[in-house]
Amino acid sequence: MKSTVLLIGVIFIGYFSMAQRISAADYKLLKKTEDSLKIQSFKLALGRSTSDRFIADSLFTRMFVRALKIKHSFNYPFDSLLNISKLYAPDSSFRIYTWQLMINENTIRQHGAIQMKTADGSFKRFPLIDKSDITSNVADTIGNNEGWIGAVYYKIIRKTHAGQIYYTLLGFDENNIRSDKKVMDILQFVNGQPVFGNKIFVRENSNVFQKNMARFILEYKKEAGVRLSYDPELDAVVFDELVSETGDAKKKWTFVPDGEYEGFKWINGKWVHTTNIFPGAPPTRYSAPVPVRDVKGTVDETKLKGKETAVPTAPPN
Repeated sequence: MKSTVLLIGVIFIGYFSMAQRISAADYKLLKKTEDSLKIQSFKLALGRSTSDRFIADSLFTRMFVRALKIKHSFNYPFDSLLNISKLYAPDSSFRIYTWQLMINENTIRQHGAIQMKTADGSFKRFPLIDKSDITSNVADTIGNNEGWIGAVYYKIIRKTHAGQIYYTLLGFDENNIRSDKKVMDILQFVNGQPVFGNKIFVRENSNVFQKNMARFILEYKKEAGVRLSYDPELDAVVFDELVSETGDAKKKWTFVPDGEYEGFKWINGKWVHTTNIFPGAPPTRYSAPVPVRDVKGTVDETKLKGKETAVPTAPPN
């Protein structure tokens, strides 16, 4: 009886694996499309003029949507699209793609999409529409995918509480000519629809929701090398404490790390802020901030992510 059940289980797993496999013809098509996408992705990042970048972004988006419509594209890595962030949720329920478009030195807009995993490999996605430019209070706004506060994500943390699933997104926003931002946002799916932002950020030893804290945003001096990263050993999000070089707290573009660290710990369904994130001295791996771009202006993803692990190119098991 046990052997029969085991055999059935093996057959079921094998069938499920086959059902999720990209066919040879579709794989070839995805590979060919990826080659074209790679060209446009570099143009949208490095195009000389705004017009060049707009055209490349438009072409890239249309081709990318067509690629995602190919059956089981959820399992295709798109490894060569180096300027595009591709993150699987820790539970493999979705994949989120994000990238940025520089309109001019003071206007940078993020684009993206959420691709949902489906049992039959069919296409289901939510486009991400960056509305941060026309949102008056980005830190306290809760909205859907069409009211997204844009960022290029480099980490997803999955947490649960009272039967609810919370995905915490860590991202980067090359804000303008004077300042950059790191963003800690919350993504949930309510009735199958994505919702960004949730007022679950609280102060240490307090049960009161923070005012204007549906997401946490660090704005700082351009390329100051500020960290916002998840530490699995601490099970906490750690970030640099910032101070103004000029002593003016209103001038976010003057903020730089002061060598101290703060963080958020997940406690009873909330991200609780603490200034005592390390029980002793902070480890040396959190020191020495570095610029995000090299001398040619190309984004170095390892510096963008701080000391995070590489972006996965296959769904987690």
